[in-house]
Amino acid sequence: MKKFVYADNAATTKITQPVLDAMLPWLTEGYGNASSIYSKGREALKALNSARETVAGCLGAKPEEIFFTSGGSEADNWAIKGVAHTMAKKGKKHLITSVFEHHAVLHTMDALRKEGFEITELPVTPQGLVRVEDVAAAIREDTALVTIMYANNEIGTIQPIAEIGKVCHEKGVLFHTDAVQAVGNVPIDVKEQNIDLLSLSGHKLHGPKGVGALYIRRGIVIPNLIDGGAQEKSKRAGTENVAGIVGLATAMEIACNGIEERASKVKQMRDRLIDGLLQIPRCRLNGDRERRLPGNVNISFEGVEGESLLLWLDQNGICASSGSACTSGSLDPSHVLIAIGLPHEVAHGSLRLTLGEFNTTEDVDYILEVVPGVIEKLRAMSPLWERIIAQEK
Repeated sequence: MKKFVYADNAATTKITQPVLDAMLPWLTEGYGNASSIYSKGREALKALNSARETVAGCLGAKPEEIFFTSGGSEADNWAIKGVAHTMAKKGKKHLITSVFEHHAVLHTMDALRKEGFEITELPVTPQGLVRVEDVAAAIREDTALVTIMYANNEIGTIQPIAEIGKVCHEKGVLFHTDAVQAVGNVPIDVKEQNIDLLSLSGHKLHGPKGVGALYIRRGIVIPNLIDGGAQEKSKRAGTENVAGIVGLATAMEIACNGIEERASKVKQMRDRLIDGLLQIPRCRLNGDRERRLPGNVNISFEGVEGESLLLWLDQNGICASSGSACTSGSLDPSHVLIAIGLPHEVAHGSLRLTLGEFNTTEDVDYILEVVPGVIEKLRAMSPLWERIIAQEK
């Protein structure tokens, strides 16, 4: 059998055995409705409350500030639209974000723009960082919310969240962050980092798919997401996914305990991979070298098309993703890579490899063994590469 290397942990992660073990009882014997008053229901409610305490503890929040959702996209939508619609009643219809947010944020902004809200999309540096001074300069009297992602999902850059939050608070503006990629990978304290609302998702940190959470700082009131029942303090009706929520809490607890030690291990593999890939001619690292997620590697190779690169890697047992959006039905390159200044033809030839704690040095070495040969083959077939070489002569 050929070697298999999963290097797309930013896309999703596997459920670990401890998480699965924690979930199983609530899928079999503990199937009670947490709203029921008999013992099976009370048991489910107890598990739900315990999970809420665990998630809150990982974020430096209070249990009553945690609301469970179906994932990060739902949490983003609820936070942004909720604040926008609340503050619009006070005449504040201006929202601030960055040009390279996740589409769960950007498409939400597009929807609000159609409702009459004014959106400011801040640029980022060539290294993929939002400038705090740009945030400060963009805030106006009618600004309702600033939403900046904690860490970019494609190039891994970690933003100056505490500083951005401080500026927002000094100017009396609420601050939301999409922390889907950050939770479990970097230490987070919502109070110390001046965060008012935070979105997260379970399947990015070895929890189940279909469950996430939204932190809403106490005192902030936004409209209900779903009406119909008393679940989630009557803000998100619907019988709770107890097994999924328990799985999320278990995954967060495991991820947040000993986070520095695991990050150090993953960083070593990441840096080994970056240094090795940068030996290939005519390539570049995307994103800041230091202020990036522990496992994120994003490299652009000139004269290569991203989808072909992924297919060749898949033939060699390597799971990765690309800076080209063609795999999702679009011929456009990644908006993130365009935002940091890459030309379209270079952005199309990008490779994202995201390592996790279950990857090994042997995985890294195998990637470094395979990728150069694949790049060479693809360039040998590429008219674009022929033009690049011809221009050098």
